[in-house]
Amino acid sequence: MKPSYLLLFFTSFCSLASGQEIYQLPKHGDTRWSSFENLNGTKGQGGQANKTAKGHAFEALKAGQSVNLLDIRGAGIIQRIWLTVSDRSPEMLRSLRIDMYWDGAAQPAVSAPLGDFFGVGLGRTTTFQNALFSNPEGRSFNCNIPMPFRKAARISISNESEKDLNLLFFDINYELRPKMPKDMLYFHAYWTRNPKNELAKDIDLLPKVQGRGRYLGVNIGVIADSVYLQSWFGEGEVKIYLDGDSTFPTLNGTGTEDYIGTGWGQGKFVHQYQGCLIAGEPKRHWAFYRYHLPDPVYFRQECRVTIQMIGGDELENVRKMDKAGAELIPISVDAGTKFYCLFEMNPTPKLHSADFPNGWTNFYRRDDVSATAYFYLDQPQSNLAPLAQVQQREIK
Repeated sequence: MKPSYLLLFFTSFCSLASGQEIYQLPKHGDTRWSSFENLNGTKGQGGQANKTAKGHAFEALKAGQSVNLLDIRGAGIIQRIWLTVSDRSPEMLRSLRIDMYWDGAAQPAVSAPLGDFFGVGLGRTTTFQNALFSNPEGRSFNCNIPMPFRKAARISISNESEKDLNLLFFDINYELRPKMPKDMLYFHAYWTRNPKNELAKDIDLLPKVQGRGRYLGVNIGVIADSVYLQSWFGEGEVKIYLDGDSTFPTLNGTGTEDYIGTGWGQGKFVHQYQGCLIAGEPKRHWAFYRYHLPDPVYFRQECRVTIQMIGGDELENVRKMDKAGAELIPISVDAGTKFYCLFEMNPTPKLHSADFPNGWTNFYRRDDVSATAYFYLDQPQSNLAPLAQVQQREIK
């Protein structure tokens, strides 16, 4: 009987991830788990509370309080993070902040709202599994991104809300190593929000980061502005500027839903490297992701990733929105048998003029866009700005 494709994939993945077959014992490497039952995974010190009978599985995290989930010295690799909290509302998931520091750096390599970091934009929870994150039943958060370090690692959670969090559970599974290779890269994550983008200006998903590294991908949250009614928000292209690109990027997509591997709109779907976890509800919210694991994006000097905010609808509806005061700029029209690039026409036709082409009309628009970008870098800290204040992260 032939082995299943799932088994072949699993064994291949394990071999690639560890550099060895799963039945081989490495020359170096010691397994550790950090939890409240044994903070930092100290050898031989686990489960002492309540005479070993499950006495310290969780802690509360009061408003304004921070707690270290891991604070160790030495070299190693974090391989898995699991946690859950008793309050999984968007308010709390945007107010809880996760920070990760490598090798004693003053600035965190990771600083993001807890919910968004774990793969779902807009501080939402939903059931899913992909190559990097999972939430088996919508009640927990899992991350399987390898996070190496040479000298030290610290991970903390801060409650920046005005409410106490009653229950915080976690496990951080890691491996100690004698040393790490010279070409090792550090894991980073950057969260940003643009609640009302400037019309006709691309939004940074990842501002220009300097150094050598690899862009892993992004999860994006969009709250579509109601002034655009039921029109489609996702005509904008993702652009990746690499190593000296200035006006124009090296990597250029063809549309938002195209970037995450679907087409002709964007419904809910979950795949290993691409997916849309929230599609239109409630109030025309979208949360989607794309991870560049099989198609790596490397950079050796710098990297910047942007997205355009471009929508589309039939001409009649676009005219109605414009008359109602919606801010928009028409850019192109698909008339079925001909595609009109309006900015290349001389003169550019006016939206309400009789000579304006009739058909699907694409237009610049303004929406609430947030994103968590993931990348590896050759330094334990980056040149990027710190996480926005909690008031700027709130979802109303």
